[in-house]
Amino acid sequence: MNNENLNEDFGTLSETINGLVKLGYTHDFNIKDECLICNRTNITLSPDDFKIDHVYRFEGDSDPEYQSILYAISSSKFQVKGTLVNGYGTSSDEVTTKLIEKLNTHNNQN
Repeated sequence: MNNENLNEDFGTLSETINGLVKLGYTHDFNIKDECLICNRTNITLSPDDFKIDHVYRFEGDSDPEYQSILYAISSSKFQVKGTLVNGYGTSSDEVTTKLIEKLNTHNNQN
């Protein structure tokens, strides 16, 4: 896959998710017990099992307090790619933020 496509400005959050699906990011990840899970495949990924390929930030035009962040995530171990959506700023989910911090710490050690 061409990583330059990940730098493309797809537009809104939903348009970006749809664009990433076309690039193979078909799994919808959620957080559970400090791991990423995909309910569709019953895969559970610890921070050591995946990497963040790209981060997209969005702010609502009509409500500046609506802020979200979209992570394009891949795991070579499980051969899966998908997305994780979280709020940021005042909209941030603490569990997701902690998991992303763990991943960033892990990546900085390599």
